[in-house]
Amino acid sequence: MYDVLMPIDSDEDRALGQVEAVLGLPAAADEVTVTLLHVFDDDGVAENTSPTQISAGRDVQDRLHDNGIAVETMSTSGDPSTAILSAAEEVGADMIVLGGRKRSPLGSLIFGSVSQAVMLDSTIPVTITGSLQAQEPPVPEEASATK
Repeated sequence: MYDVLMPIDSDEDRALGQVEAVLGLPAAADEVTVTLLHVFDDDGVAENTSPTQISAGRDVQDRLHDNGIAVETMSTSGDPSTAILSAAEEVGADMIVLGGRKRSPLGSLIFGSVSQAVMLDSTIPVTITGSLQAQEPPVPEEASATK
């Protein structure tokens, strides 16, 4: 088995982009198990809430199940990058699939970047995806010959 940790936030489009990356893994339906993780701000909320109680979490779980991929769930709280790395170690993940958000260099400097911190401190491979819309090829406009 190949274990993937998929930390999600509330952005459904970004979470579905992460799903597409997992579905693209070799033998995904037969060999991959996903642990869906959400890092909450509050300990009490994390203890009583599953990632599938968030709309993005439900969408991810449904899409993965529809494609034959086993899904486990996990909730925690605290600093997101530290919590993600701890969760990866706890579940024995072989890979982390993160949904990156676009920030300017100044925005990353001011607000920090969870993706960057996880990528730099991880001992396992980290894949950073964009939103589902960013991954879809543009639909060519049809030229119409109206006279």
